[in-house]
Amino acid sequence: MNTTLSLDWRSQADSLVIDGRAFVDGRRVAAGGQPPRPTVSPVDGRFLAELTACGSADVDVAVAAARRAFPAWSRVGAEGRKGVLLALAALMERHADELALLETLDSGKPILQTTTVDVPGAISTLRWYAEAADKQAGELPAVPPGAAALVTREPLGVVAAIVPWNFPLEIAVWKLAPALAAGNTLVLKPAEQTSLSVLRLAELAAEAGLPDGVLNVVTGSGREVGAALAHHMDVDALAFTGSTAVSRTLLEASGRSNLKRLSLEAGGKSSNIVFADTEDLAAAAAKAAFGAYYNQGQVCSANSRILVQREVHDEFAALLATAAAGYAPEDPLAGLGGNGALISSTHADDVERWIVRGRADGEVLFGGERREIRGSDAYLEPTLLGGLPADHDVHREEIFGPVAVLQPFDTEAEAVRLANATDYGLAASVWTSNLSRAHRVAGELLAGTVSVNTVDALGNTTPFGGFKQSGFGRDLSLHAFDNYTAPKTTWIQFG
Repeated sequence: MNTTLSLDWRSQADSLVIDGRAFVDGRRVAAGGQPPRPTVSPVDGRFLAELTACGSADVDVAVAAARRAFPAWSRVGAEGRKGVLLALAALMERHADELALLETLDSGKPILQTTTVDVPGAISTLRWYAEAADKQAGELPAVPPGAAALVTREPLGVVAAIVPWNFPLEIAVWKLAPALAAGNTLVLKPAEQTSLSVLRLAELAAEAGLPDGVLNVVTGSGREVGAALAHHMDVDALAFTGSTAVSRTLLEASGRSNLKRLSLEAGGKSSNIVFADTEDLAAAAAKAAFGAYYNQGQVCSANSRILVQREVHDEFAALLATAAAGYAPEDPLAGLGGNGALISSTHADDVERWIVRGRADGEVLFGGERREIRGSDAYLEPTLLGGLPADHDVHREEIFGPVAVLQPFDTEAEAVRLANATDYGLAASVWTSNLSRAHRVAGELLAGTVSVNTVDALGNTTPFGGFKQSGFGRDLSLHAFDNYTAPKTTWIQFG
């Protein structure tokens, strides 16, 4: 254990002063008449802040601020918006340790991950969209002689974004970066459990020169704040990452209000297919452990259904057990590898119930134990279930914890059928040394991203989103601009 690093992060955490107030129209604000809610860390149960619990009246104020700011921000021009967003990225870089510590304390993620993945990833995405802002081109379509037509991409106006607790800062940037770069203004609702890094980001945005009202952060419950945004008549578009159940309520809200544009990245139950012809089975097992257990398994695209061809099933299971040991829970502030805490003890209870069901109906191949670290019991070992029928709920329901299920298959057709036997279609992985099989199987899998000989591949340049009940719309890549813009035709008749 690196004691110096451990004590350094703990010391910084002990001295951190956190402001839990919302951020509206360029400043921190308390809710109108609503008492704040204390928020505690799943790392060790420490009190973090009094978090503002906004209500519908507070949402109205934030939306009005965004509406006032929209005309000027949309006319700043792409070059101007690019400059402000790049300045924000530079400020995030200067405050990276602070943002990472907030993210770790709020979510339970290991500080090693927030300092090397989450915060750098958010900065990279912000810079990517800032640079893309002034590189979007319109169209000059063919029209009859005597006329000219221009097709431009226009910002939609006031965008609401509702983001989850598993990647609070990164997914917030996935939404706000293209939305702001395109000229929209934003009202962002972070998850009630993990609001602190996004609130600090809003302060940094103001320091970087983002005009008042362009970025607003309203904190509170989904039942109150999320519903108010979804039903708001002056919100032009809503971007969401979260569960399929909530996505359905947002669709209904759009229909009952103003038909606001929606982009929904919903649930997943992703498969990882390992064929016997895989050249390096140990590498496949190492990646399978990452795909199933990284971030405590709290990943919408986690490859939690591992399908292995029967002739290598037992060998692969042994290799996976070895690889999974690297994801054993550790103190998130110790600066070590391994996993951190789940988002809460309550969520750990929910995940543990799935393990109990798996043990009753099949078997626990490894893991399955709850751990207590620094006084918190929100820690679970990486767990693998087996011996369950293909139609068992463990194969179908999103557990959102460090729990995977192993299932053998015999033929390629069976593997594809099992992989597609889900309501979701977010991601999938295929391991094979046969190029024809890789193309063939990838083409047959119903998933927004198919990773071949790796897992959960994504980047700023490639779209991320799903089919079926995993939602619609895409984060990342230039395709994300489609969530926040609409084509406008200007026809000029001169002949």
